[in-house]
Amino acid sequence: MLKFLIVILIFSLILLGYPAWRIGGWLQLPTVWHITVTILLLSSQLIARTLLKNRHGQLAYLLRRIADFFFGLSPVLLGLVILGEVVLQFSQTSELLIGLMICGIATLIAIWGVSIAWKPKVIIVPLTTDKISSPVRFVQISDVHIGSRTSRFLRQTMKQITDLEPDFLCITGDFIDQPGITEQQLASLAHFKQPIYYCNGNHERYEDHDQIMQRLRSLGVNVLRNQQLTVGELQFIGIDDANDPHQVDKILPTITIDKDRYSILLYHRPQGIETAQALGVNLKISGHTHNGQIKPFNYAVKTHFEYIKGLYPYKDAYLYVNQGTGTWGPTLRLGTTSEITLFEITPTLT
Repeated sequence: MLKFLIVILIFSLILLGYPAWRIGGWLQLPTVWHITVTILLLSSQLIARTLLKNRHGQLAYLLRRIADFFFGLSPVLLGLVILGEVVLQFSQTSELLIGLMICGIATLIAIWGVSIAWKPKVIIVPLTTDKISSPVRFVQISDVHIGSRTSRFLRQTMKQITDLEPDFLCITGDFIDQPGITEQQLASLAHFKQPIYYCNGNHERYEDHDQIMQRLRSLGVNVLRNQQLTVGELQFIGIDDANDPHQVDKILPTITIDKDRYSILLYHRPQGIETAQALGVNLKISGHTHNGQIKPFNYAVKTHFEYIKGLYPYKDAYLYVNQGTGTWGPTLRLGTTSEITLFEITPTLT
């Protein structure tokens, strides 16, 4: 535990404290402000994840958003500060100018990253199969993170989905990441006229899980918890999220898979495609990774998951990993894309 705390402290000092201290100094902030701002930014994640975690109200929400946004932008600030140090070593550029330039560049990057986070991109995935007689078009969203994200974002996302005119919608977990999210905040789900299929994610488990499941069912969502549902030529299978990397291996064999139908497995984490294929699943759809959301965090994600974004063929099955429709923490994406996935499955010509 001590080693873990030391690592977190060193990480925070480098990623949060160092850029704040150097930029404040270059901008010639008064000493008291310089020290105060640096301490607040250095401890911002600790404050947001402990003191503000279960607090409601606009002020607490705003303070958490500020803390998360600084954390999301911190790799950019760190890189710019290091570049500023180099420039100062080899030129006569003033520290004030360097500080102002860093703030200006970081602001432009932040605006760009926020715009990407607010406008998910539609990714089209064409597939074929001999198990259906007519084309199927459906949408997958994942990691919407209502709580971190607003009901306004959900309404905007559902409008994008509705405009695509899919046959149904699949939600692969982390739809909600805060307790007390009401049916009213999720009302745009009820306005969607096509079926919705859902499996949970880790963030629902961290919050008021059973109440979330009930609210979703009340809005007409098909909540699939270690069970299957057959609809025409399709079979939908949903497995509960778990920290166990072998969760699919353990649960899927307990569910009867109809190999005459096109089977779609919803599981939050991009794990278990080998077992899914062996048991007859045609398409496994997942999320969870966010593709790192903000580079270079994607490299850390790759150390935990083999598959982190896009389509992966595995023998005669496919795994698709959605990069996340929403965002967790900062409403910011850098080097990644907020995604709505549109699957277009057509019958194999015979």
